[in-house]
Amino acid sequence: MQGRPGVCRGVLAETGLDGMHLHHRLTSSSLVLLLQQWAGADGGQARPDVAEHLGQWLSAVNAVRLNGALHSIESYPAQAPEPGRAVDLRALEGVLEGLLAELSGLAVAKAAPARAARGRRGAAAAEQIDPGAELKFSTHGQRYLGLQKQMEARLGTARAQLRHWLAQGSPALRQLAALDAVMEQMLTEREQRLWALLPGFLEGRLAHWHGLHARRLAESGQEDAPGQWRQPGGWLSAFDQDVRALWQAEVQVRVLPIMGLLEAARNENR
Repeated sequence: MQGRPGVCRGVLAETGLDGMHLHHRLTSSSLVLLLQQWAGADGGQARPDVAEHLGQWLSAVNAVRLNGALHSIESYPAQAPEPGRAVDLRALEGVLEGLLAELSGLAVAKAAPARAARGRRGAAAAEQIDPGAELKFSTHGQRYLGLQKQMEARLGTARAQLRHWLAQGSPALRQLAALDAVMEQMLTEREQRLWALLPGFLEGRLAHWHGLHARRLAESGQEDAPGQWRQPGGWLSAFDQDVRALWQAEVQVRVLPIMGLLEAARNENR
C-alpha cells in the first residue's frame, strides 16, 4: 500500500476503514470497555489482553492481496455517473436506521425460559421452568449464537445494499464500494470466528450472578424459587441485562463498516 496515496487510500482513512483507525475505534468502544469491566469484576485479565484479543481480526488483512485489489480498483474508469443516478442519502440513512432498530429489537426481546421436560403436549405451567437447563451456560450461549446468526444475515444484506447504491454514484464511491466488497471477503471468516467467542464472556457473568444468588439464599435461609429468577431483582434478570448490554455493544462495533459507507456518501454529497 505504500506509495499509493490514491482515492482508495484516501477513502480508507476518511471513512475510518483503515486498520489503525478501526483498531483505535474498536479498542475504545463500549464493547471493549464492557469486557474490561467484567474482567475486573470476575477476576479476569487486564485491559491490554482483552483489547488485543478482540483486535486480532483487524491485523488479518493480507497486505499483498489488498495491494493488488487497490491497484485494480484504482484503475476503474473515472467517467461521471449517469444522470439521475445520484446517491439517495435519505434512503441510505433509512437502511441504517431500520437495521439498528431491528437489531436492538432482538436484544430487547425477553428471553424465553427453558421449559421443564415434564408435562405433556405443552401443558407445563408458565412458571414451570427447567432450573437445570437455566443453570447451564450452554443454554444461554446457544441462544446468543442464534442471535448472532440473525445479525450476520441482516448486516450482510444491508451492507450489500449500500454498496449497490454507492456503485451507481461518483467514481470515488464506486471505488469505495468495490474496496468494501474486498475487505468484507477478506475479513469475514476471521471475524466470524472471533465474534463467536463473545458469548463465552457471558459464562463468567452467569456464574457471577448465580453465585450472588446462592450466597443470599444461604445468608437468609430462604428456599430457592426458580420461577422468580427472571422476575425484577432476580439473578437471571440481572444476567439478561448483561446479555443485552453485550449485544448492544457488539452491534455498535459491527455496524462500523456500514456507517463508514454512509459517511463517505455524506462527504461526497457535501
